[in-house]
Amino acid sequence: MSIIRIPLRFKGSVGEKMVYALFDSGATYSCLNDEVASAIEIPLKLRSPLEISTASTSHSVFVEEAMRADFYHEDIRLSDEFMVVPGLSEEAIIGVNTLQKWRIKLDFEHDKVIINPKVAEHMIKDLKALKDMWKPNSMR
Repeated sequence: MSIIRIPLRFKGSVGEKMVYALFDSGATYSCLNDEVASAIEIPLKLRSPLEISTASTSHSVFVEEAMRADFYHEDIRLSDEFMVVPGLSEEAIIGVNTLQKWRIKLDFEHDKVIINPKVAEHMIKDLKALKDMWKPNSMR
């Protein structure tokens, strides 16, 4: 497991907040602590709680809420689902699911996060096209 910690700007329907995010190649899910989450977006209840193992092999947490939020690194807009973890010691954790989705590379030698802006731009355009495709004809 390797980690990099950098500041990211998170944005949601409630507000926006600059927080330090831990990019963690050993975490499956991306997570926000409950204080940060409530300042950004209104969390939604999961259909059934999710048990997430922590770095401590004998400890796990139950997550009952999740949310979607945009986050920005060097003005590159990304978006994903975040598990809301009460009492999480980190403000934010970016896990492998998000790293793979956005093809984010971690440069541990230089403590840098590398995001190809063309990949992010292309994926955002694809998401907008899908959204438009599902709109009723009267709304296009």
